[in-house]
Amino acid sequence: MRCYRPISNLSVISKLLERLVAQQRLDYLTAAKLLPELQSAYRAFHSTETAVLKVLADILFALDIGDIAVLTLLDLSAAFDMVDHATLLRRLETSHGIDGTVLGWFASYLSGRIQTVCCGLSASDASAILCGVPQGSVFGPILFLLYTADLLRLVERHNLHPHMYADDTQICGFCRPAAASQLQQQVSVCIDDVALCCGCSQPGSS
Repeated sequence: MRCYRPISNLSVISKLLERLVAQQRLDYLTAAKLLPELQSAYRAFHSTETAVLKVLADILFALDIGDIAVLTLLDLSAAFDMVDHATLLRRLETSHGIDGTVLGWFASYLSGRIQTVCCGLSASDASAILCGVPQGSVFGPILFLLYTADLLRLVERHNLHPHMYADDTQICGFCRPAAASQLQQQVSVCIDDVALCCGCSQPGSS
């Protein structure tokens, strides 16, 4: 298993502060309707069940009216570790209306973290963590949710139907049987754009 995600040492006081700020942010994002409706994770009344029901209902409806359905499943490898801090802060400001002192607080929260590798009594030199969200933190999942919100909008711009659960993305497309080739090309172009948006050469898919 090749996973080198650092184990985060987080203080109790830090996590208590995170919970207070997280509740304020979620209240604001909910009231302003800035949370992505098609992301079923990390908030109340959104779960694996809602994700499965939504995708299944869309497919069954398409089949009932005589269309064909294409479902592409994307699994972004080490997605939580690949969150670019500069991109995240820019999206918080432009897409979610977070600026000024609050944006500066988030920048401070993400910066200044270091990691080291320990083996027995030996330890490597510390190096700065330039991307990713802290493992086990209160804010980590919420920040990831906001980071990937633009991915849903990208899929919709291709006239396809997205749904996400954490870092798993479902892309559905429907058409009349005669337009199957066109839909296949449409999905292929969308996946290429998703890979470009995520900064990877090719997302894992099945």
